[in-house]
Amino acid sequence: MPALDSVLTCLDRELDASLERLKDLLRIPSISTDPAYAQEVRRAAEWLAADLSAIGFEAQIRETTGHPMVVAHHGGAGLDKPHVLFYGHYDVQPVDPLNLWETDPFDPQVKEMPDGTRRITGRGSADDKGQLMTFVEACRAFIGETGTLPCRVTIFLEGEEESGSPSLIPFLEANRAELTADVALVCDTSMWNRETPAISTSLRGLVGEEITVKAATRDLHSGHYGGAAANPIRILSRILADIHDADGRVTIPGFYDGVPDISDEMRAIWDGLGFSESEFLGEIGLWVPSGEKGRTVLEQVWARPTAEFNGIEGGYTGKGFKTVIAAQAHAKVSFRLVFDQDPVAIRENFRDFVRARIPADCEVEFHEHGGSAAIQLPYDSALIQNARQALTEEWGKPAVMIGMGGSIPVVGEFKDRLGMPSLLIGFGLDDDRIHSPNEKYEMSSFAKGQRSWARVLAALGDKAAI
Repeated sequence: MPALDSVLTCLDRELDASLERLKDLLRIPSISTDPAYAQEVRRAAEWLAADLSAIGFEAQIRETTGHPMVVAHHGGAGLDKPHVLFYGHYDVQPVDPLNLWETDPFDPQVKEMPDGTRRITGRGSADDKGQLMTFVEACRAFIGETGTLPCRVTIFLEGEEESGSPSLIPFLEANRAELTADVALVCDTSMWNRETPAISTSLRGLVGEEITVKAATRDLHSGHYGGAAANPIRILSRILADIHDADGRVTIPGFYDGVPDISDEMRAIWDGLGFSESEFLGEIGLWVPSGEKGRTVLEQVWARPTAEFNGIEGGYTGKGFKTVIAAQAHAKVSFRLVFDQDPVAIRENFRDFVRARIPADCEVEFHEHGGSAAIQLPYDSALIQNARQALTEEWGKPAVMIGMGGSIPVVGEFKDRLGMPSLLIGFGLDDDRIHSPNEKYEMSSFAKGQRSWARVLAALGDKAAI
């Protein structure tokens, strides 16, 4: 394809210039969770809107009750071409603890490593400024070389992803028609390894619950009341212990509704990845797989639901010792969901499970902490296969299809509110240290990410429909 060849040549030629643009964006401390940085978050939005306008998009800053969104449109090669929505976020995590950074987190550097590879350092380099700019640079090269894009493109950039996206759902609802496309492209995921591109075909959903067990009207002296008064810490501990059986399965009724075994085809794909369970656990100082017996580690983190306890509190937790029976005990419990598990049903079944174990003279309160369904894409769909071919041509190695143990709530919102599937292609690496000091993004990810998006756009533009 002559046009694509020209675009790829342009991306190689202009790599240094694209790197300088990324550095400019990385210098803006767009920390969304800290009100002190509100103007910096807006400055990053303004920078992106101006850059997209300069290359031919109709770009606007759109106000919300929180930080602004950036929305940009390009008509591409015409209405007969597919319409894609690219999603990214321009806000970043706080940098604390600052003393652990080797360089200023908002003074991006390019470091050459002993093995000859280069990496871009700085907060947001991988999550998500470097990732989103790979797509912007692919669009820049296409428009510069051909005067247009292979398909219609809408770019939607959020400024609150790192602070819980409080404005996202109202914005999607208010702008449903404008943001609905044939497919959403999401670049907030990772490669399988440094040389192997990946398409994420599944994301686990999430249900968060905080429970408080209440017993006596006040904390009690354990000598006066011990043995006679209900102890909420003991009640809570028993409830939590009951949630898993000896084989690691969750015992809450109905928990596995909508959870099939993975297909033989997908199992073969995962078995061929060369994943080492011992290395995966050994990196964190463990070596015995936990969870459901008879399941591989990849199954456990990609295709099986979980119930995890994220925090327990009750009684005296200060230094020294205090013989007290607490009046209350608290726990934070999260469930990772897969396939067709219903977040609403999971939450209600969990609450019924807990209530059934509360003594008659005690009570329990629940506090909801969000919920989203899992995302499962058909790995053999034409959309995924076309993108897989484009990535394989760029990297020279077959793109692999992987799962993700975490959640990207916006993908579920695109599906549920806009009726739109998502294609999850990212170029991050597991050691990019996102959310941690010394965040980095590999130059190979940045350079070949641009070229990969150019190939994907070209592949999508060749189709009459997605």
